[in-house]
Amino acid sequence: MNTFPPLKNDRILRAARGELPDKLPVWVMRQAGRYLPEFMEFRKNHSFFEICQNAELACEVTLMPIRRYDLDAAIIFSDILVIPQALGMTVEMKAGIGPVLPDPLTTENLNELKIDGAVERLKYVGEAITLTRHKLEGKVPLFGFSGAPWTLMGYMIEGGGSKTLSKAKKWLYAHPDASHKLLELLTNIIIDYLVMQVEAGAQILQVFDSNADLLNKELYITYGLPYLRKIKQLVHLKLQEKKLEPVPMVLFAKGAHYCLPEQADLGYEVLGIDWTLEPEVVRRLLKGKNVTVQGNLDPCALYAPKEELARLVQNMIKQFGSQRYIVNLGHGIYPDMPPDSVQTLLETVHSVNI
Repeated sequence: MNTFPPLKNDRILRAARGELPDKLPVWVMRQAGRYLPEFMEFRKNHSFFEICQNAELACEVTLMPIRRYDLDAAIIFSDILVIPQALGMTVEMKAGIGPVLPDPLTTENLNELKIDGAVERLKYVGEAITLTRHKLEGKVPLFGFSGAPWTLMGYMIEGGGSKTLSKAKKWLYAHPDASHKLLELLTNIIIDYLVMQVEAGAQILQVFDSNADLLNKELYITYGLPYLRKIKQLVHLKLQEKKLEPVPMVLFAKGAHYCLPEQADLGYEVLGIDWTLEPEVVRRLLKGKNVTVQGNLDPCALYAPKEELARLVQNMIKQFGSQRYIVNLGHGIYPDMPPDSVQTLLETVHSVNI
């Protein structure tokens, strides 16, 4: 059992539990990454997946934004596509393109996925988490994360990113049994992967369903929500069995505003909201639900002049309110974002009296 330094800043954990912290907590999706000059310098000597798969390198990149900014959480540097890699698929990160899986999944090669030992092959993520917890010295909590089953399924079948996910969605309509088989397989891996991250020292978890916006409500109720519910329930149960404290879990189903109340019934302590929903709509849809909201500043707002950005952030906070709220962007930060804009965001959030 790891013994870590005591936590000094628990704002995010308090907000996730429904308690009122001393200041509104704020972090930024993709905060350890390409918008930081120090990261781009680091990347000159290391490939993307080399960083992911080396505990010391992943720890160093995770800490970069923590050294620069007064953030309220760190998130381990990794990628959602390490799971397909662990299942035996080739994943390449190509400059200007993004992730590429040169041999996409088909119904014919579905049974060739290497399920046995997949989580063991991801132990480098756990090693990075443990090292980072020690290096953080209790400054802020550390997020672990995973892609959601549907989002991983999409990448595996499409062979990379897609604006339509038409190949993956074809499975849902034409091959429902194979779709459920794949989603069940991924769900079981994700559960054990997230439990491993908590064992390694993760204090809060986020599940990214980045491609939820490409489904409709009927499809998401069939192919999304049941697996997300199982992840939440079984991660909690397995942590109990291991006599580990449960950790808050965040679900970020980008674009799935068509079923926000249904998401709130899955058991996740926090729901991430993208920038397409107005705060008052979110609060209305979630009225009476026992859930914290995270989000939802448009990432492009960080291109605004300092005064305008501060106004947008203040207005967002005023509309969301200070109860059960974690400030974040409505999606990941873009690579050409001015680093000073993040500083303006953080200063504005932390200056609000709650």
